[in-house]
Amino acid sequence: MALKSMTGFGRGEAAQDGVKVEIELGSVNRKQCDIRLNIPRSLATLEAPVHALIHKSISRGSVTGAVRVMLSGEARKGCFALDEDLATEQLKLLRAAGKRLGLADDLSLHDLMRLPDVLTFTALPEDAGTLTPLVKKAATQALKQLVVMRTKEGAHLDADLRRGFNKLLTPLRAIEKAAPGVSKRYAEQLRRRLKTAGLTVSDSDPQMARELALFADRCDISEEVVRLASHFKQVDGALKARRPVGRELDFLCQELFREINTIGSKANNAVISKHVVRFKAELERVREQVQNVE
Repeated sequence: MALKSMTGFGRGEAAQDGVKVEIELGSVNRKQCDIRLNIPRSLATLEAPVHALIHKSISRGSVTGAVRVMLSGEARKGCFALDEDLATEQLKLLRAAGKRLGLADDLSLHDLMRLPDVLTFTALPEDAGTLTPLVKKAATQALKQLVVMRTKEGAHLDADLRRGFNKLLTPLRAIEKAAPGVSKRYAEQLRRRLKTAGLTVSDSDPQMARELALFADRCDISEEVVRLASHFKQVDGALKARRPVGRELDFLCQELFREINTIGSKANNAVISKHVVRFKAELERVREQVQNVE
């Protein structure tokens, strides 16, 4: 399973006996899986099954959906209702107001249709369960398209992330190459400072040896380099995994940053610091891209 993006769109529809159900699903980035459906109130009992269906294929991302039901032909019969009592009451109030204001009584059928809540259209059956097969079929189609789009975009993310992580190896190798010379350069600088101060100290001097040993221990980055190598192996494994790895990659990026930050603090060397900055800059770009991965 290749990487999947968290952004996508899908649409599905199903029709039977003059009833058509349309469902649209869209998803964007989110750390957790959050599903929100705009569904007619009378179909509220169908929301849970649709949620469960989406959860089977989506583990991360904010998913929004819209469910629409349309009727045609015989299915539309009995869907219109006229509330004559409400119409009578509203017309009575309007005529009374018109009489007080000296207006002509020219109310027509057109005006009657425009009165609020007088003429209603019910596009849904009383038993929402009868629409379950259509809703599930439309939702399955929409979800399939959504997953296909997320997978296609995920392939681009996979290629880009591999390039990004590989770029991190260049400054890391430069750091590894420069690390052994840090202690040597420090020893040379220390001797120059002592000579400038008019002091001559041999390499066998106990205090000199102790100072150099302490510095070498403080600036030793071998442990951090080993852990970075381990993290890169885990990244490679995650990119090859057949499971959602967005959270895992995000965690590994945090660990990579922590190790390289420690290297920059311990090395106390301008050359290594320059490569650390390059590493951080590329890692930040990679981490931003990781936020798009399911």
